[in-house]
Amino acid sequence: MTYDAGQNKTPEEIRADIERTRLELGGDVDALAEKVSPSAIVDRQTDKVKAAVGSVRDRVMGSAHDAGDSLSGTAGSVKSKANGNPFAVGLMAFGAGLLIASLIPASDAEKDAAGKVKEQAQPVVDSVTGAAKDVASELREPAQQAFASVKDTATDAAQNVKEAGGSAAEDVKDSAREAKHAVQENVTQDSDRA
Repeated sequence: MTYDAGQNKTPEEIRADIERTRLELGGDVDALAEKVSPSAIVDRQTDKVKAAVGSVRDRVMGSAHDAGDSLSGTAGSVKSKANGNPFAVGLMAFGAGLLIASLIPASDAEKDAAGKVKEQAQPVVDSVTGAAKDVASELREPAQQAFASVKDTATDAAQNVKEAGGSAAEDVKDSAREAKHAVQENVTQDSDRA
């Protein structure tokens, strides 16, 4: 914000401008902190890898489908498809290589690397598991108390409804008796008059 001496702002307007600028700056700082946080970086990279793998998988599956269709045709059509789409052939070769690689047992170096990754990830897994258990145990008692409270409230409400229903039924019976008595009196009076 630049200050212009020609602007005749009240102190309240200046304070509002300062607060607005502070909020905008806070939002910018939060966005920057989110962007450079390790977890956000990992999430973004994971999303990129998933997208790339999905794209390759879609292309390989499409290429495999194309190859299956081509195999049902003549050898000449297979050759023309391969010549017309070298990328598909490359992806099929890549897929075949992945399949073969998955059949070969892991080397000692690969096992060691996997073990190191597992060891490094274990404290994180343990802390997350511990935190989840702590949260679950902390929420168990309040949940049980809330359940008991709801149960008590429901029991009280049912009792109140039962009592109110009984009272209302008694009132209806009394009103019916009074109406019956009044009708009988009117009938008796009408027959006496006649």
